[in-house]
Order: sequence, then C-alpha cells, then structure tokens
Amino acid sequence: MIEAINLKAGMTFEQNGKLIKVLSAEHHKPGKGNTVMRMKLYDLRSGATVEKTMRPEEKVEQAIVDTKDAQYLYTQGDVAVFMDMETYEQYEIPTATIQNEMKYMLENMNVKIDYFNSEVIGITLPNTVQLKVAETEPSIKGATVAGSGKSATMETGLVVTVPDFIKEGEVLDINTQKGTYQSRASKYNDEN
Repeated sequence: MIEAINLKAGMTFEQNGKLIKVLSAEHHKPGKGNTVMRMKLYDLRSGATVEKTMRPEEKVEQAIVDTKDAQYLYTQGDVAVFMDMETYEQYEIPTATIQNEMKYMLENMNVKIDYFNSEVIGITLPNTVQLKVAETEPSIKGATVAGSGKSATMETGLVVTVPDFIKEGEVLDINTQKGTYQSRASKYNDEN
C-alpha cells in the first residue's frame, strides 16, 4: 500500500479493480481545510482520463509494472504490432490504448512494452525521439532562438512549436514527456 501523498507522475496503482496510471499529482491547499492531492489519472484498461482529488493519507495498492524491450513494427487497422527483442514474439496493442504515443513513433523504433502480471498495458517511449519536419512555414531570415516560434508538423503528424529558423526536412529531437522541440538532431543535420 502507498499513500496518495507519495504518488508521482508515471506511477501505477490498482483501485476498485481498475489499473490507474498517474499522469500528474500536485499538493493543493484550499483556503480553508486540509491539504488534498489533485491528480490527473489514466485508466490503462478503458483509456479514460479523469481528474480526482484524494486525501494525502488515503492508501492505494501500488501496481508493479514490468517492461520488456520491443520494436515497433507497423500498424494494421486499429492495432499496432510490436516485436519482443529477446524472444521475437509479436504483440498487438490497440492503437486507441496508445494513441498519444503513436504521435512519436516511426517503424522500427525501439520502445518498452509495459506489463502488469501477464497483461500488456501499454508502452514507454524513449525520453527523446528524432522526427523529420514534414511541413512548416518558410524560415525567417535573421531569426533567432529567442523568437516566438512557429508551428511545425512532424512526419508522424505531431505538431510542435519550433524556432523560426527551422526548415522543412530538418530532423529534430522531440521531448516525448512534454511534446516539445528540444534541438536539431546533429548527427542527421550535419549532412545538410
């Protein structure tokens, strides 16, 4: 058992037969009364996201989630197919379950498959992925890093705000935790 005050983003717990992942957790002290925990929670089985408040001393059963190295192979219909890197066994995960992660994935990308007991419950992406800019406004001559930025659509359909000097075709490092531009991917852009 773990107290709600100790729950952090990324942790998983069981409650009322549901497997819940914490997306965010904050202490909140209302004007009057006791401190509460404001949380954004994701039901791993149904895909529902809810906001909930809990008392800090409220206890939940922490779920132990195991991971395995896998490779994203392809999407067919409404399932994404992954291959276990040790056993070469293939797993199908409904794309509805991992729709946020799909925005960052390219075929043959290495990820981790998350398991609870023997049930596949999702995937974990690397903290940073490299994606090519598919579409953006033309770069502005003399633009600096400190500019306000512009929207860029990546090859996966993900839209991020990038500096004004970024051009179509450039490969960028994208932070998967925040969904933000991090930097130009130097090992690919040296060729340009």
